[in-house]
Amino acid sequence: MTTSTGPITAETLLDLLPAIYRLRDTEVAHEQGLLTGAELGELALLQAGAGHTSAEQARLRELRERADRGPLGSLLAVIAEQIAILGEDLDRLYDDQFIETCAEWVAPYIGDLVGYRPLHGVVPRLTSSRAEVANQVAYVSRKGTPAMLEQLARDVTGWPARVVEYFSRVGWTQHMNHVRPDAAYAPDLRASERLLWSGTAFDTTLYTVNVRRVEQGGLPYNLPNVGLFLWRLGAHSLTRTPVVADGLDPSGRLARVHPLGMDQPLFTRPRTEDRMTELAGPLHLPLPIPLRWMASRRDQYYGPALSVHLEIEGATADDPPDAVPSSDVSVCDLGDVLDAGGNVVGWAHVPDAGSGRVAIDPSRGRIAFGNPPPRPVLATFHYGFSAPIGGGEYERGEASPLFGDVRTVTDSAALAAAVATETSGTIELSGSGRYEAPPTIAVAAGQTLVLRATNGARPLLTADSEVDLALGPGATLVLDGLLLTGAPLRLPDAGDDEPRTLVLRHCTVVPGAVGSEADAPGLVVEHAFAHVEAEASILAPLHVVEAARVVVRDSIIDATGEDLVAYRGPEADLAPGGSVTLLGVTVVGKVHARQIEEATNTLFVARLKAADAWTGPVWADRRQVGCIRFSFVPDGSRTPRRFQCHPDEGDPPALWPHFTSLRYGDPGYGQVSIQTDDVLRRGADDEGEMGAFHLLYQPHRETNLRIRLAEYLRFGLEAGIYYAT
Repeated sequence: MTTSTGPITAETLLDLLPAIYRLRDTEVAHEQGLLTGAELGELALLQAGAGHTSAEQARLRELRERADRGPLGSLLAVIAEQIAILGEDLDRLYDDQFIETCAEWVAPYIGDLVGYRPLHGVVPRLTSSRAEVANQVAYVSRKGTPAMLEQLARDVTGWPARVVEYFSRVGWTQHMNHVRPDAAYAPDLRASERLLWSGTAFDTTLYTVNVRRVEQGGLPYNLPNVGLFLWRLGAHSLTRTPVVADGLDPSGRLARVHPLGMDQPLFTRPRTEDRMTELAGPLHLPLPIPLRWMASRRDQYYGPALSVHLEIEGATADDPPDAVPSSDVSVCDLGDVLDAGGNVVGWAHVPDAGSGRVAIDPSRGRIAFGNPPPRPVLATFHYGFSAPIGGGEYERGEASPLFGDVRTVTDSAALAAAVATETSGTIELSGSGRYEAPPTIAVAAGQTLVLRATNGARPLLTADSEVDLALGPGATLVLDGLLLTGAPLRLPDAGDDEPRTLVLRHCTVVPGAVGSEADAPGLVVEHAFAHVEAEASILAPLHVVEAARVVVRDSIIDATGEDLVAYRGPEADLAPGGSVTLLGVTVVGKVHARQIEEATNTLFVARLKAADAWTGPVWADRRQVGCIRFSFVPDGSRTPRRFQCHPDEGDPPALWPHFTSLRYGDPGYGQVSIQTDDVLRRGADDEGEMGAFHLLYQPHRETNLRIRLAEYLRFGLEAGIYYAT
C-alpha cells in the first residue's frame, strides 16, 4: 500500500506523530542500545569508511535506523509490515479480476462466469485452464466457423488439425443458369496434383450423399457433416546428420538420409498459418511429403530452415559446410530397378554422371548425385514419429542431471579419449553425427558417469563388437539421448556382491540391428547384483541374469517378431531373466522372467511357435509374488495374479492389439491402430491407451475434443473425427 509520496514505512508513520514522541523514542533507543555488539562494530566500521557500495550504503541506513528506533518505532515497523501485506493483497485482488493476471486457482471461477467447462489436463496447454478461458469469448463469437473449429481442435488435443465442411464435397445436379465448372461429379483425371490428395483432408472430388451418421462411422459426404482430421505423428528433425551410401554404387552417388541406411519417408516441417482465419494447408501440417507435390514446389520444401536441406562437409574442421543450392536439386522417383530375377540392380532416374545434379526422393528418403560428393554429405530433414521416446532431437528437459565436470566431444577420437580418461562426471556428445562406440565404458567405484547427447541432438553410436560396461562397485552409468546400433551392450559379472546401476533414458538400441539374428539382444546383463532402469526408450531384446532387477517405463522392447524372444536370461533360450517391472511398456516378443514384480498398462504382444518349448508366451517362474494389472496378456501365459487384464470374460473374440507398424524406422512404429478394440485403447488404469504410448493420453484428447465440439458446433451439424496419421 502506498501514499502520494511513496510506500508506507515505519518512518512515514513515525513522521505523523508529534516531534516530542519521536525525540523521546530516539532517547530510549540510545539508552537501551537495541543493537548487538557485533552490529555496533559493523556500524562503526561502515561510518568510518568511505566510498561505500550500494549494498554497504543500504546496510548502513538499516543499522542507523535500528539504532535510532525505540519501542514506539519498533511497534510502527510491525504495523507498517502488516499494512504492506494488506496492500499486496489488495493489489492481488485487483489482478484476480483479469484472466491474464489472476492466480491459478481463480481461473476456473472466471471460466465459470463465461461458461467454460474444464477438460482432462493431459495436453501441456491444458494443464492450466488460463488460455482456454481467455479464448472462450473469441471461440463463442466465431462459433461453428471452420477456422475456429480447427483452432479449437489444436488447442484441445495438441495435434495439428484440418477441418472439412462436407456440404462442399457433395455433388448434385446443376442448373444450366448456375453452372459450376469446378463442381463436376467426375474428377478431372488430368489434374494430377488434385488427384494426389484423393481420400485425404485436401480431397476436392465430389461424392454422392451418404445418409449414415458420421458420428457412428459412416462416410462423411452429407450436407450436415463436418470432418476434423488430426495428425498424431509429429515431424521430428535431424540436423546435419551424415547420409549413408548405398552399396549398389561404390562411388557414393547413391545414398539415404536415414542414419541406418534404410528407406524412410521425409515429413513436412509445419509452418504457422499467416492468419487466424486461414485453414491449414499441406505446408502447415506434419505430413509425409508427396513426391509430385514437392517436385512442383521445390523451393517451399528444400532449403535452410525448411523441410529438407543438403550440405557438403567443409574441407577442414574449421570450414563451414557448403550448401547444395536449390538450383542443383531435382525431385524424382528413385525407386528400385530390378533385373529379370527380381534382384535390385540400381535406382531409377539417377542423374547423368557428371551432370552436377542432385535428385531427392522424399517418399523414400533417397538421394542420388550426378557427381560423387567430394566430401561427406550432411542432411537436415524431418521424420515422423508418435512420441518423444527413443533417441531424438526433441526437448528432453532435465531427464539426467549433470554430474561433475562436463566434457563435450565432437568426434569419435574425442569420444574415445574422453571415455578412456573420464571414469566419472559427464561426457556430452555434440550434434547429430556418427560416432564409433568405444569398446569399453568404465566407471570408477562409487562414482556416476553420464554419457549423454547435447539437448537438441541425436548422435548415432555404431559398434563392431560388444560394448563392455566396466562398472566398479557401487557405480552408476547413465546413457541419455543416444542411438546405438551394431552390437549389444554387456554388463559383465564382476564376481562380487556389490551393486551396479545402469540407466537408459531416451535411448534407442535399434531392434534387429545388433546382431546376425533378428532377436539378438541389445543389452546383456551378467552381474547378479545389477539394477537396470530404462525410461522413454526403444530397446532390442534384454538378456538379464536371473538375480538382477530391471525396471522399464514408457518404452518399447522389440524382438522384431511376436514369436521371438524379447526378455530372458543370458545363459540359454529357456533361462529366466531377472525380476522385471514394466510400467506403460509395449513388449513385442516372448517374456520369461524369474518374477514379474509389476506390470501396469503394458501390452505383451507375444505368441508361441508351433511345437514351442516355452511354457507360455509370458512366463514367470515365481507366480506367488507380483501383479499384472490393466494389461494385455496373451492366452496361455503363466503369470502372477492379474487385475483388470485382457483378454477376459466378455471380451470380443480374437481380441488382439493391432499396430500401424512394427518395423523400426516407419513413422507409425509401435503406434496402436485405431482398428484395435477400445477394450485395449481405453483399458489402462486411467482409461487411457495401454502400451508405450500411454503417456500421450490419446483417448483423453479425443474425449476432450468431443466435449468441445458439442459446445461449439453450429446447430444441426455433426462432426466426425479422422486420424490422418
